[in-house]
Amino acid sequence: MQKYDLAVIGSGPAGWAAAMRAVDLNKHVCIIEKSSIGGAGVFHGALTSKTMWELSKDFAIASAVNRGYRASGLQVDFRKVIQNVRTAAKNKVYQIKSQLETFAPGRFQNKSLTLIHGFAKFIDNYTLEITKDDKTDIIKADNFIIATGSRPRDYTGINTDGKFIINSDDIMKMTEFPERMIIVGSGIIGSEFATIFSNFRQTEVHLLDRQHRVIPFEDDDVSDFVSKNLEKNGVIIHHTANLREIIKNNDSLEVVLDYDDGHSQVLEVDVAFLAIGRVPNTENLGLEKLGIETNTRGYFNVDDNLRILSNTDVKNIFAAGDVTGATQLYSVAEMQGRFAVRGIYNQIKYPLSYYNMPTLMFFIPEIAAVGLNEKKLQELKIPYRMVWFSNELVNRAIAMNDTDGFIKILVSDDEEERILGMRAAGPQASALIVSIAHVMNQKNSLEQILRTIHPHPSITEGIQECLRVFKNKSIHKPVAFPEYIKTYNWKP
Repeated sequence: MQKYDLAVIGSGPAGWAAAMRAVDLNKHVCIIEKSSIGGAGVFHGALTSKTMWELSKDFAIASAVNRGYRASGLQVDFRKVIQNVRTAAKNKVYQIKSQLETFAPGRFQNKSLTLIHGFAKFIDNYTLEITKDDKTDIIKADNFIIATGSRPRDYTGINTDGKFIINSDDIMKMTEFPERMIIVGSGIIGSEFATIFSNFRQTEVHLLDRQHRVIPFEDDDVSDFVSKNLEKNGVIIHHTANLREIIKNNDSLEVVLDYDDGHSQVLEVDVAFLAIGRVPNTENLGLEKLGIETNTRGYFNVDDNLRILSNTDVKNIFAAGDVTGATQLYSVAEMQGRFAVRGIYNQIKYPLSYYNMPTLMFFIPEIAAVGLNEKKLQELKIPYRMVWFSNELVNRAIAMNDTDGFIKILVSDDEEERILGMRAAGPQASALIVSIAHVMNQKNSLEQILRTIHPHPSITEGIQECLRVFKNKSIHKPVAFPEYIKTYNWKP
């Protein structure tokens, strides 16, 4: 029976980050993984979907005819697209394997990293039983981190078959572009895959939006921007529609939709893609005997140090990633995994905060977000000022012939003038958001931020001008460009 300082259940972004942070602290670590190394974050999540998005974006740019050139004979092979996606995932897996071999037991006296394949179940709060096929291992550890991630949510009454009715786990099993596809769910996952398949121009894409807006958690102007661009890309959005049933025929599906106004519609498609969220993998871990229960949503209840709360005196089991009920982001999972290790070994220097966590949404074009949006500020009754600045006025975007985008910044309506949140769309949005996240963490005022001069021509000049509008110092004046610069104040 092997004994470890720390055992981590799950090798996804949370589990892997936790394991490597524990190695930093000279610990002997065991990782237990029941499936593929890297978890859903590598094979069925961020890496594979974003690889597909990049490939689809390249194809869309190559097939564009508004840039002064035209590519002839352009074709796309779905099998080769998936092959490229698999290559990206394999590259990441072999990076993980390289580190496992680097820190294999016996290579360093004071630290090690051991991978065991199998399904883990607690015998007591210091002992795990790990089962794979007909083999069973027993290990002990002083502390545990549960980082078992999440899986696609099932749609009540409709079962996936991996071919005609699918979820995000089944994308890599596809062998060709479907002629017609309906995506059920207009959140981030659904809207991203609507973007991907419409970019390739091989599939008629329907997007089912149960509400009046896609990505409904965002402000209406951001949601409208996403909808407009999806529709411009050929996506057919069915607003205020509910999926009643899917009828399988020999070579197609009949999808019955019921709309809020009372009428119904039947669509014929080849593939139905269910994208209605994800649920945590918290079952069958043997935690009930330890007095650990999940909440009504299936997540673990954790304290400020990510220790799982129990009805007994168990103090050595922690959680990280999707199982905690926090925002289901790769970056959040990594942050939590590292933080949980610091909590175990009394290394915490500052509390865990999700306030300034940047988010990327891979639509047409990409959108980045950080901090609070208007809906949340109004819910919290926090006064704010808003400036919306179009990329039409940003020289670098003009040079790129890629002006479809904006920068939207929210600032506290007080003497401090702190940035409360930002949304950006367009080229390099992912880079823009990091700079704002940094100044938000530093709690800089507008006056302090505006001391920084941005290079020309750069997309970040849009941030500079947007912030100048707050101080009435912008080069581009709102009165001259009312369609490109919008500003207002909101108070409870």
